[in-house]
Amino acid sequence: MTDRAHHSILLLGKGELGTAILSSLLSHHSSSPSATETKITILCRNPPDSPPLAPKDQRPVSYQQADITSATVDELAEIFNSHDTVIQASGFGFPPGTHIKIASAALSAPNVRHFIPWQFGVDYGAIGKGSGHKELFDEFLQVRDLLRAQTHTKWTVVSSGLFMSFLFGVKEFGAVDLKAGVVRGLGGWDNKVTLTDVEGIGRMVGEVVLPGEHGQAVEDAGRGGVVYIGGETVTYKQVADMVEEVLREKGWRMEVTREEIGVDEIRRRLERNSGDKMVRYQSIFGEGVGVWWEKEKTLNYRLGIPLRGVREWLVENIEGLLQ
Repeated sequence: MTDRAHHSILLLGKGELGTAILSSLLSHHSSSPSATETKITILCRNPPDSPPLAPKDQRPVSYQQADITSATVDELAEIFNSHDTVIQASGFGFPPGTHIKIASAALSAPNVRHFIPWQFGVDYGAIGKGSGHKELFDEFLQVRDLLRAQTHTKWTVVSSGLFMSFLFGVKEFGAVDLKAGVVRGLGGWDNKVTLTDVEGIGRMVGEVVLPGEHGQAVEDAGRGGVVYIGGETVTYKQVADMVEEVLREKGWRMEVTREEIGVDEIRRRLERNSGDKMVRYQSIFGEGVGVWWEKEKTLNYRLGIPLRGVREWLVENIEGLLQ
């Protein structure tokens, strides 16, 4: 167990997720001076001139400069070794081999007691290794193999489902194009997907790293190395219904066009465009395996922590996405 009187956290990345995790750590009950002396360092390529401040006690958050993609395992391990918790909050679009390198560095740093890899998203274990589009996630499974092969470093994978901002904000993904007023059922309207907003992911990472009163429950949930979280699990039909309802409530006079893209059609698209990452994502979500789970399986449900649902997120964000 980490000495709770002195807790040093290294956060890799300061993007959308990194910012949400940082906010959670700073506002978390276990981050207060009376509970623990927690130091947070953000590792990024281009640190800002001045660090952010904690909202309550004004403790500064420090930055350290490094290029994760070009650094060697030994160089990263030396950086990591000054901390007892390493959270990888960036990784989308990293060059092949980078995730293995980061995990290897974390395991090579003897002072790192807890490592959270970049595996926020689908259940890569259920999707599995292998041919076709599944090769997209093979490296994540190799990271899990590496972590399971050792016992000296605790590790936790946080499976969050799809980011809500990705489903509704990245039209290239193909499920929702708000400006065009189109919602598509990937693999069928009854296909399900688990969605979590980035603030919810950040909050639950805070619970995993600084569990406080929930310590034993978090420990039990993460005993196998993987914990599941989720804001809401919905069908694509429910997504389309909610988009229509929220648009109407907000006074937008838009007709929502519904298009169903069956599994066979998605497979044909994949054959024609096997190198297109978004088509490969469509294939994964169209197959419907490892992309959703019941709320009773989630850590937030077990801890009684409400996360933002899809409709609530849409009410707060849809107008900005339509600008």
